[in-house]
Amino acid sequence: MRWRRALWCGAALALCTALAGAAPAADQYTRREGLNLNRFVREGPVAAHIVLRSGAAPRLIVAFPAGNSGVGLWFEPTARPAQWTIGPATAVTIPDAKGRPLHGVVFTAFVAAPRLVVKQAVLSSIRVLRDYQALGTAPAMVLTMSRYKADGVSWARDRLDGAAGYRLSLKVTDGRLDHGALLAGADGRIGLKVTALTGEKPLTPVPIADLLNGKAAPDPAARHALEFLSYREKFLAGSWRFDTYFGRDTLMSVRLLMPALKPQAVETGLRSVLERLSPSGEVAHEEDIGEFAILDHIKADGSRSAAPTYNYNMIDGNVLLAPVARAWLLDDPRGRARAAAFLAERDQGRRLGDALMRNLRFVIAAARPFAADPRHGNLLHLKPGMDAGEWRDSNTGLGGGRYPYDVNAVFVPAALQSALDLFRSHLLDPYLAPDDRRDFAALPAMTATWQAKAPPLFAMRVPAADARRQVAAYAGKAGVPAAPALDAIDGEPVAYDAIALDASGKPVPIENSDVGFALLFGDPPASQLKTMAETIARPFPAGLMTGAGMLVADPVFAPPALQAEFGPGAYHGTVVWSWQQALAAAGLARQLRRDDLAADVRGKLAAAQSCLWDAIDATSAYRSSELWSWRYSGGRYHVVAFGAGAKDVDESNAAQLWSTVFLALHRPSTAAGGCPAG
Repeated sequence: MRWRRALWCGAALALCTALAGAAPAADQYTRREGLNLNRFVREGPVAAHIVLRSGAAPRLIVAFPAGNSGVGLWFEPTARPAQWTIGPATAVTIPDAKGRPLHGVVFTAFVAAPRLVVKQAVLSSIRVLRDYQALGTAPAMVLTMSRYKADGVSWARDRLDGAAGYRLSLKVTDGRLDHGALLAGADGRIGLKVTALTGEKPLTPVPIADLLNGKAAPDPAARHALEFLSYREKFLAGSWRFDTYFGRDTLMSVRLLMPALKPQAVETGLRSVLERLSPSGEVAHEEDIGEFAILDHIKADGSRSAAPTYNYNMIDGNVLLAPVARAWLLDDPRGRARAAAFLAERDQGRRLGDALMRNLRFVIAAARPFAADPRHGNLLHLKPGMDAGEWRDSNTGLGGGRYPYDVNAVFVPAALQSALDLFRSHLLDPYLAPDDRRDFAALPAMTATWQAKAPPLFAMRVPAADARRQVAAYAGKAGVPAAPALDAIDGEPVAYDAIALDASGKPVPIENSDVGFALLFGDPPASQLKTMAETIARPFPAGLMTGAGMLVADPVFAPPALQAEFGPGAYHGTVVWSWQQALAAAGLARQLRRDDLAADVRGKLAAAQSCLWDAIDATSAYRSSELWSWRYSGGRYHVVAFGAGAKDVDESNAAQLWSTVFLALHRPSTAAGGCPAG
């Protein structure tokens, strides 16, 4: 029992130090975005994201990367909007009732409201908190009773398997507690001392100096966000809602950040994906760890195992791994020098090269039907029962489409070409099975078929007269000026690529930003490049460009019912995702490095690049956020935090991994500006 006593004493010392008024942790930063006030703290074994939500539905959440866990407190709606402020926050380690260490934060907060009534506390996995925020329900087995004292209230419980769990306590420092209600003091504020703790195993933090090289941009907000989301074990997708591994997010972030990352950071990302492949070679979309894994096992087999479970419902990561691996193992001199040793590394006795081969075999098998018979029914499609399968993973993100543009027109051809290049490099030789050489020998013809036959299935052309009529009508609905968009339609048909095909093979007529994938991962012919550049640069609603950024979707040519699903309150509607702007910027720069393009094509690409960078610079304050919306007033577009509006279906993360990728991007000196979007 000696070790247990020593552990308790060490934890108690940390508690005494915290309560004695130790200085706040040095490694923390604050960011206000819309209704959310965010404080990020990372020190020693503690990583915590405090989210205080103001407005008529106040809320307090502390999210922990450890076990993707968190504690949250929702209050009853208030008659008038409540407003949070935050004071010092200190990282602490405190023992639970059994002497086990709980890691977290102690902080002071004030809320300007005459009265707050607790609605519900939830202490569990962030997945549980996320579901409660969206649906208002949580599994009964994770809920716990409140414990009131004269000056505060607390909640505490073990994890469902009996392991160290979670604690949340509030001590009223300004005002008073009256029959479960928090009442303001004479200054009209409720002052609180909050303690938020988790017993989940901490991750191993990576300092920013070990992540970035000298090429990285000096963007403090992006550096803070990247550092908070980076650990030796994996990168986190975003906080507060996605404090764990996401395969697609990891791959895209690693690819875009690659020029600015140190080799170990690149390989952390690739390794985390390879270690989580399914036996058949599919990329895991998301992992369920900590208490959410226990909930999975309770449903599946009745056990209370905490063994991680993995979600393989997405289809884009499967065909994204090979292009990203190729970019590091072949195209980057640093990765090429380390490639053989990296693939020979072992995960639980299995070589990473064997895992990569599993994925390549999966991709080749999935691509074979369309290569043999290039019709829409042989494209890669969403899995049965799923209405999402790639990065637009909200229920309406593809407008009912089943065959996504990005997966089929871009990623499959890029994956096949990358597989072929990796094979020809002989890096894969130690991992080949007897039949693999035959399959790789078929790749040149398969790749050519996909490159030639898949993209045209998504090509759309709207006659100029029809386009002008639809643009004018939709501009009125959206409350934006039509003139700049109409001026961009010069009498030629408006061409764009559909977001997806529906089950019958009919294109879903939504203009979209996924052309950025083609610019970064492919070598489109000149005619397609012109279409892509025009889609990016045309003023909304003829195209994607606004003064608040490049939209990820524009339903101007869709039927009214579909238009209604793609508004500025939809998660993948007429909103701006930061990383999609970065993707397009990196893709345009890549295409402009080609030496086989005519002057008129280069001119279109350069104009789109200038216009895009104007939008990027105009929204730099939101650059590290997940996404944002907009409003049009006073003759211009204004950025609006996503989640601040009553019609917004969700809220944006203040720190998003793939939104930090601007650390690897710089505005070209040739991007002069002069975009007409307003």
